[in-house]
Amino acid sequence: MTRQSRTSPAASERNLHQAYDTALLDLDGVVYAGGEAIAHAVESLVTARAQGMHLAYVTNNALRTPDAVAGHLTELGIPTEAGEVITSAQAVARLIAEQVAPGSKVLVIGGEGLRVALRERGLVPVESAGEDGLAAVVQGYGGPELAWGRFAEASYAINRGVPWYASNTDLTIPGARGIAPGNGAAVEVVRIATGAEPQVAGKPLPPMHRETVLRTGAKRPLVVGDRLDTDIEGAFNGEVDSLLVLTGVTDAAQLLRAEPRHRPTYVDRDLRGLLTGQPRVREHAGGWECGGWISAAAGGELELRTLPEAGGTEAADADPVDGLRALCAAAWTAAGDGVCGLDAEKALARLGL
Repeated sequence: MTRQSRTSPAASERNLHQAYDTALLDLDGVVYAGGEAIAHAVESLVTARAQGMHLAYVTNNALRTPDAVAGHLTELGIPTEAGEVITSAQAVARLIAEQVAPGSKVLVIGGEGLRVALRERGLVPVESAGEDGLAAVVQGYGGPELAWGRFAEASYAINRGVPWYASNTDLTIPGARGIAPGNGAAVEVVRIATGAEPQVAGKPLPPMHRETVLRTGAKRPLVVGDRLDTDIEGAFNGEVDSLLVLTGVTDAAQLLRAEPRHRPTYVDRDLRGLLTGQPRVREHAGGWECGGWISAAAGGELELRTLPEAGGTEAADADPVDGLRALCAAAWTAAGDGVCGLDAEKALARLGL
């Protein structure tokens, strides 16, 4: 993928797990939600690996260690080694280690994943802003039980000039019961109290991409995610292709409004999309056609209909994701380098997405 503005999802005649050597998979909202496997995720990943695709799990969630994540995936039915898991905790630990002396003390506001990653880089995690010789503060997702006093501890250190780092700034995180505040929301609390800005390592920023490349050695990777502002933008920044799945944070309406850096190469319902090719979106009679659906911009809104010549295909029989792909082409073409402002409510209601 290039940095040019994408005007429609791309096509692939080859199944994606054969067209790319490595899938760089986000976890929350892609493989699992609230700890439970998302429908079709386990069997799709097991099949992709059995047919030669390498799998790597790239997560902005800094709470758990790679060992813990690998164990969880294995329990779900996807045998995984710790070395196949790359976390924002690892990326931020490397970033800190490049800027402070070996053996430096780092105040940790977060979970065990941060502590393990810091030790891996020869740094010493501590719990109090009152430690002598404190070199840095690092903040990562600590789960819903993270005490409010930890934000105060970070603020005390940052307000006296200690450098501040954040694993990531995702404002939300998907769970079994819905969308919850993520580390970005916690970072905002500390930002308000200090007026400072952290150095951030996680997706979509370069430190995370560099960490992933160093640890996987991928030659032709495909980023697979559910978030436009982390997974897809990270792929854009790294100039690699991406697959957006609709099992997490991003919904169809948000996808249509995506600015250029948030437009994925491919779109699919879930991880079964790894095992298939991707249909072509074609220009057709002033609009865009995919899988028997036609979309066009008219009268301030996006229109959607089925092709009469496609065997009299009814909307109920056509794949709604093909309709979404056609809508993306109409919306992104109309938007150019901006954000589509056309009304898509009626079109999306017809798809049921």
